[in-house]
Amino acid sequence: MTFEGIYTPVVTPYDADGTVVWDALEKVIDHLVESGVNGLISGGSTGENYAQTVEERLELARFTKDKLDGRLPLIVGTGTMRTPDSIALAEGAARMGAEAILVATPPYSVPTERENALNTLAIDRAADLPIMLYNYPSRMGVNMGEEFLDRVGRSRNVCAIKESSGDINRVHLLARDYPHIQMSCGMDDQALEFFAWGARSWVCAGSNFLPKEHVALYKACAVEGDFTKGRKIMSAMMPLMRVLEQGGKFIQCVKHGVEMTGLYAGPPRPPLKALNKDDKRQLDQVVRVLKSTVQDITAGA
Repeated sequence: MTFEGIYTPVVTPYDADGTVVWDALEKVIDHLVESGVNGLISGGSTGENYAQTVEERLELARFTKDKLDGRLPLIVGTGTMRTPDSIALAEGAARMGAEAILVATPPYSVPTERENALNTLAIDRAADLPIMLYNYPSRMGVNMGEEFLDRVGRSRNVCAIKESSGDINRVHLLARDYPHIQMSCGMDDQALEFFAWGARSWVCAGSNFLPKEHVALYKACAVEGDFTKGRKIMSAMMPLMRVLEQGGKFIQCVKHGVEMTGLYAGPPRPPLKALNKDDKRQLDQVVRVLKSTVQDITAGA
């Protein structure tokens, strides 16, 4: 599988008591399809997978697959603390006809490179689907290092890696030493650098509410090769990156961003709490300026 473009890890709309609002999720899915993103991810951390049971995650993925109705590919997240749970998610993804799975390091257990590779390969065998790896050491505790990549890279299903380490040297390593594993940007404030080093895709939570702006950066850099234009768009997006990453309010900001588009996203499930008025006001201002600036850049102003 070739990963090209913008892949959105979809938010999960909840009502006040934490129940999924299915019609709101359908509207989010339709909005993303119409806005030009290239694929959706169900069961990512942006969708609050850590606050859901395996059964809930499979139900959400099946619903997303049904509502997409073939319009975009679906990637199903399999990241959990327990290998049997990840295998259950992988098997479910295969049964529902998902196009690929997202495979992360189990959090908290701090596996060795060999243990992490064996975990990934067990999930691979359960699904036999294209895999996008997910390297996020600050959350998972360990890197998907060279020993890991050498082991799992032998599988024909390991197609890509979402790199979220924040270490630019990892971008160099992947581009030079593992060209057979497609590199996908997983660190939003380094998107320009990823594209410069040959990345063809970007997994970005902000595309839940600013899909056209994220697509614009991808097209400028990866399609048109116009990095002058890309730098201008990236500069306009940097204030958003800073707001999203401040003080552990990432998911809350993304959900409020969705509501700024006129769609319903609702509050996050506990332990997280919705943004306060000051946080909302700050995000509102940043988004307004960003949209206006990117519109001017893409229009050639």
